[in-house]
Amino acid sequence: MVMRLVTRAQLGWPVSSAPLQATTKGVKVHYTGSAVSTALLKDHSLCLALWQDIREAHLANVQENYSDVAYNYAACVHGYVLEGRGIGRRTGANGSQTLNKAHYAVLGLIGNSGVTEPTDELLNAIRDATEHLQTHGAGTEIKGHKDGHATSCPGGPLYAWVQKGAPRPTTEEDDMPTTAEIADAVARKLIAGGGVLENSDVDRIAKAVAARPATLTDAQVQALATNPTLAEAIAEKVAAKLAARLAN
Repeated sequence: MVMRLVTRAQLGWPVSSAPLQATTKGVKVHYTGSAVSTALLKDHSLCLALWQDIREAHLANVQENYSDVAYNYAACVHGYVLEGRGIGRRTGANGSQTLNKAHYAVLGLIGNSGVTEPTDELLNAIRDATEHLQTHGAGTEIKGHKDGHATSCPGGPLYAWVQKGAPRPTTEEDDMPTTAEIADAVARKLIAGGGVLENSDVDRIAKAVAARPATLTDAQVQALATNPTLAEAIAEKVAAKLAARLAN
């Protein structure tokens, strides 16, 4: 998957002055911990504005004395990765100097009210940022901010995802059977019925399904593409016809 990156230069920011850090144990995932307007879901420019606001708030924080936005990257609900301190820079977000040295930090642009559930696009963007960091010195650990620090961050939904190993979301297309898999289903049904299926038959069936033959309606083709159980049911009918042909 290609990372959709919004760079510091595109944001109008100078090169980060945060301390250099070449390697870490991995990445910690964060959320904003505040309200995030649901308007972001329909307007990507609001994600960029929020990221700008977060940086300005960090630079204005006299107590923490941040040199830059605290996070290495942010991930927005539309699937964009927004550059913060970037690669090779120590985060300021994990709670202490020791924790900051141990892991980079990636922020999901969701909060504790408004937008509280991560979109699939946001989860993919966190993965994109994490894998980008891993190719530039980060280790394999993916943890929540609350791991090792007293905080509710990154919130329930994001933390539950982290605890599952931070997997990329699966899409409906990932579960769709290929024409080859449909042909295999036909073969299994024929074998179960005592018929004989040659390799040429498998190839022919696969090509027929791919070509949307006249014997299949559009609805049936769609069913084959989205419902493996129905695909096998249709395969049974095809198998019965082939078996009848073999018997003659």
